[in-house]
Amino acid sequence: MSQEDTAHPGPGEIHRRCVESYAQVLEGRLEDALKLIDPEVVDHRGGTQGDHRGREAWRQKWEQMSASSAFHDVSVTIEQNVVSGDTSVNRYTIRGTATDSGRRYEVLGLDMVRVRDGRILEHWALLDEDAMRDQLARVPARPPHRS
Repeated sequence: MSQEDTAHPGPGEIHRRCVESYAQVLEGRLEDALKLIDPEVVDHRGGTQGDHRGREAWRQKWEQMSASSAFHDVSVTIEQNVVSGDTSVNRYTIRGTATDSGRRYEVLGLDMVRVRDGRILEHWALLDEDAMRDQLARVPARPPHRS
């Protein structure tokens, strides 16, 4: 292994650090997490948002998340990680509580990053938003009617 290979943590480690910083990000503490993001990052958000480019766009995404967060007690558990070359893929479970209703959710997600020089250069993500919406919208069952 060359010195270059050991100069930076691998893609799986960088990915794990980013996932573990999620709670801090929701609290508005972004600086440590932003150190994991390459200045030339491309965040493939898809949908109507399309790709977002640069660390500043990533900062804005996180600032919006922390400012508008309707959730608390949020945690992310990496269930499985697969690394291939400069790419890391996580299957994870995200849990939290909706602040307004007190309802809990637990949903699966996948995300993939490509890492260069110890920083995230590209990002893709999928979250089971239908399951989250269903869990947060459910109405508690009524007790049986007694005559």
